Amino acid sequence: MPKASPAQTNFTAGELSPRLEGRVDLSKYFNGACTLLNLVPQQQGGVQRRSGFRYVSDTKNNGVSSALLPFEFNVEQAYILEFGDFSCRFYRNHGQVVDGEGSVYEISTPYAKEDLFDGDGRCLIKTAQSADVLYLCHPSHPPYTLSRTGHTNWTLEKLAFQDGPYLSTNTQSITLSSSASAVGSGRTLFASANLFVETDVGRLVRKKNGGGWGWGIITEFISATQVTWQIKSPVTASASKEWRFGVWSGTTGYPTCVTFFQDRLYLAGAKLYPQRLDGSVTGDYANFSPSKPANGTVEDINAVAFTLNANNVNVIRWMIDDDKGLVVGSVGGEWLVSPSSLGEALTPSNIQARRSTTRGSANVQPVQAADAILFVQRAGRKVRELAYVFEADGFRSPDMTLLAEHITESGISGLSYQQEPDSVVWAVRRDGALLGMTYEREQEVVAWHRHVVGGTSNQEGTHPARIESIAVIPSPDGNRDEVWAVVQRWVDGQIRRSVEYMEAPFTALAQNPLQSDLNYKEAILSRQRDAFFVDGGLSYRGAPASVISGLNHLEGEMVQVLADGATHPDLRVSNGSIELMRPASVVHVGLGYRSVLETMRLEAGAADGTAQGKTKRIHRAVIRFHQTLGAQFGPNAQTLDRIEFRSGLDLMDTPPPLFDGDKLVDWPGDYETEGRMTIIQDEPLPMTVLAVFPQVHTQDSR
Repeated sequence: MPKASPAQTNFTAGELSPRLEGRVDLSKYFNGACTLLNLVPQQQGGVQRRSGFRYVSDTKNNGVSSALLPFEFNVEQAYILEFGDFSCRFYRNHGQVVDGEGSVYEISTPYAKEDLFDGDGRCLIKTAQSADVLYLCHPSHPPYTLSRTGHTNWTLEKLAFQDGPYLSTNTQSITLSSSASAVGSGRTLFASANLFVETDVGRLVRKKNGGGWGWGIITEFISATQVTWQIKSPVTASASKEWRFGVWSGTTGYPTCVTFFQDRLYLAGAKLYPQRLDGSVTGDYANFSPSKPANGTVEDINAVAFTLNANNVNVIRWMIDDDKGLVVGSVGGEWLVSPSSLGEALTPSNIQARRSTTRGSANVQPVQAADAILFVQRAGRKVRELAYVFEADGFRSPDMTLLAEHITESGISGLSYQQEPDSVVWAVRRDGALLGMTYEREQEVVAWHRHVVGGTSNQEGTHPARIESIAVIPSPDGNRDEVWAVVQRWVDGQIRRSVEYMEAPFTALAQNPLQSDLNYKEAILSRQRDAFFVDGGLSYRGAPASVISGLNHLEGEMVQVLADGATHPDLRVSNGSIELMRPASVVHVGLGYRSVLETMRLEAGAADGTAQGKTKRIHRAVIRFHQTLGAQFGPNAQTLDRIEFRSGLDLMDTPPPLFDGDKLVDWPGDYETEGRMTIIQDEPLPMTVLAVFPQVHTQDSR
């Protein structure tokens, strides 16, 4: 019976697909796990328990899903925007923005609850930001700008387009004439044949004016041959066949995606012109004039208009700025829009588009991570990396979910990117699960992990709480990026939705060589009191207290408690409060969640080859922990022993300190063929697993 001591020294391949259970020939097999639940693989190799979600407030309307969008002026001034039913609320510095009277500050919006998401939970509002102005696009509404001049001074208004963009010049026999030629409102525009419809209100019209052009905006529908318009630039009153309609309107649709590129605002994806993109005049983001109005001359700074040339309809889903050009994701493929030569500026006369890949994109805004663009493929199941390959002089799009295709089974509805402290791409799955991908390509780290937040989302308590929307902004101190979420739960007989953010990853203090062991332990204990590993949670800090109130959002729920760094028996919230068995000065209260690490089938070799399919037994193991307290281990989630962290040197009236080092444990399993190892943390405490070293006996013959 051969003995072996294999080592799993890292988990940088993340949670692997069940389809890889037989791929012991694959190097990633030995760096992955069967299950990574509520654990984040770190670039250095270990897996760290994710911190809890801290409760901030209920959404405005518990019965309506809300969309979160980020607004980042700089690292010190970042906001979360909560879009609800015709409303928008604001969050900063871990709280809701309130006015001078203490009331929640909000503004009205044109977006009804039905406008926020499509049937797959994908947010329909897409944004691009320039300084203190956020540009918003939606398929059913004209583009808007959201401007900030103070924490409680926000203005949402339609983007007032200037002189464009326009369709091609009329080629029919229909003429347009005007009741007046001078700038002003209340003018009448006449068509020589049926031309206008009611949904043309708000549409721009450009009319030839001698050697130049004048333009205006339709303000009222009168009949198919007559509308009222506001003349913005002088026109000739006489009938002319040389006129142009604006691209966007209630008739033709509105742009669905937006970005900035080379100091132009780009908009694209309107219903009737899905392959067309338009760029503003350079440096003048509302101006889409295709030529000089006075003489019709087209200059380099004038607006850009371009249509992707493809054999089938390629609805543009997203656009993003890249140093190689403007990258465009469409249903049929990914395109690079650029000038004819690198180093030149993109202009009306110097523009080209070539399809880089033919994967096709879902209607999900991509994220930029380092030098790559990460986007969701058309069916919503795959995340692909779009990166420039110098040797091929083009983009390639490898599948980032190839080794974990199971993890996105129900499809992805949203992406966000957290750069600090760890590089993680976060994704919302359509069923409400939160997915993460630790991403550091230079170190070959592409590691998927799953997260299920505490609580349930249905009356029967059979479905976990749902994440409906996420956004990432810098923390108030600028030291990290924070993941914010709308969480839907069933609480106290009703659906409740709350806005919460994930606390910073837990880190204890490194011991100063000049610091005594006693002082170091005291410092560690002080830090340990700040460990926040509950969801929908709140904290109390102050004089020792037994009654902790303010928990109305968890009414009737069984909650976990960490009191002065020590676990406390679970309690049920009643009348918005709990009563502790002992007073405490630092208390964290919230819904518990499980963190689960389950390894792949053990492959340690045998006398006659592989250990796969052979009877084996792990009789003991070394688990290397970092800053950990409280954990269970065993062959599966049903057969577990708890690791003892308290030693005889620890005072009984204080919690044991966080542990760094190896735990040698006798394994509770029996003879079997799989040889998996399971490590679970279900207490409100930190856990980081750096490596596992089992000692195993394998039986070669049956």
